[in-house]
Amino acid sequence: MLSYRGLATSIFGNLVDQYSPSFAIIKDSLPRADMRIAFRTYMSIVCLTSIFIFIGALIATLMVTQFLIQVSIMMRIVYMIFIPMLATMVLFVLMAFYPYQRANSRKKNIETNLPFVLTHMGAIAESGIPPYVVFKLISRFKEYGEVSNEMGKIIRNIDTFGIDPLTAVKQVAEKTPSESFKQVLFGFVTTTESGGDVRGFLKSAGKQALFEWRIKREKFLQQLEAYAEFYTGILIAAPLFIISLFAVMNMIQPTVGGFSITELMRMSIYLIIPLVNIGFLIFLRGVEVEM
Repeated sequence: MLSYRGLATSIFGNLVDQYSPSFAIIKDSLPRADMRIAFRTYMSIVCLTSIFIFIGALIATLMVTQFLIQVSIMMRIVYMIFIPMLATMVLFVLMAFYPYQRANSRKKNIETNLPFVLTHMGAIAESGIPPYVVFKLISRFKEYGEVSNEMGKIIRNIDTFGIDPLTAVKQVAEKTPSESFKQVLFGFVTTTESGGDVRGFLKSAGKQALFEWRIKREKFLQQLEAYAEFYTGILIAAPLFIISLFAVMNMIQPTVGGFSITELMRMSIYLIIPLVNIGFLIFLRGVEVEM
């Protein structure tokens, strides 16, 4: 029996191959997001799921406008066109860019924990413990989040696949979503190959990473003040003004362009304003710095 993954790939696989350059960012994000799925398969699943969502949203909109709420024929047509298309577009964007979002989330987690990990590694290395043991110890500290997972991959490559330690470090560095962590890993390899002081390198890298993390945190806290003023002015005061304006217009002219003022108010309250707020929350999630 053909699985959902196989069905999606058989239907949309060739289409994904044709337009794959347009989604290069998603293709690059899959390994960085630690998602073990082929790009062709993933985008095929996104396309098939979007079609099912469109059909489901169309049926749901038809049922709601037919039996639950009373609207004009024109508004029913608008809802049946707009809502399924909007639901499909939102789902497609969310699913398609989920690997990018996941990779970005892993990047933030790594860069938040990196200063403390490097400090810990430097302290362990001071005792003369080999790098392999240092990586293994860090991989067991799950408090370090994604950094522990990356260290675990290095240990897995060495123990399970028999790869030499420096090559294992290079392989993880090539796929990590954090540029800072990548530079640290390649710096570790270069320092080891050249016979340099690994302990001094880890201490120096830890101090630099901690300094950069503090700068990012301070900058984000300053930006929050501007975001708060924007939210108050655009997403609180402006909707109240628009609703008040609609109330006044309803007493003067109950229809605008074939749409009743009441229907426009409902659309603004139950659709537009929530979507704008959700978009603002997503934006904040994208720019926040983990504390």
